Amino acid sequence: MKILFVICRLLLGLMVFVFGLNGFLHFIPMGPMPAGLAGQFFVVMTQSHYMVPVFALQVIGGILLLINQFVPLALTILAPIIVNILIFHITMQPAGLPPGTVALILWIVLASRLWSHFAPLLTRKTTVG
Repeated sequence: MKILFVICRLLLGLMVFVFGLNGFLHFIPMGPMPAGLAGQFFVVMTQSHYMVPVFALQVIGGILLLINQFVPLALTILAPIIVNILIFHITMQPAGLPPGTVALILWIVLASRLWSHFAPLLTRKTTVG
């Protein structure tokens, strides 16, 4: 089980690091602009520079996973990014869904192993205040 955790951590870390870095350096060719709403959405996100912090957070989360430091923090940073990737592909561009699904599965494997770090977030009431 430990080997599975390490493999998932490295795969997810490499995946988000490479795609986050690609957002800045453009070393992976994108291909033609998506048609319809997906293309419009993409144009708005890139021209507004909205994706700059998203790519930066992907790079940071990927590095943290690759160096095995602050892994729960990395998973917390990457969770909303993965959810948004999935929502985009489910609603606007289903052809790109497989990589997002792989990222979600890797994230779930990692989070399930570290559940004790996330469980306190589900505390209904705190003792302070």
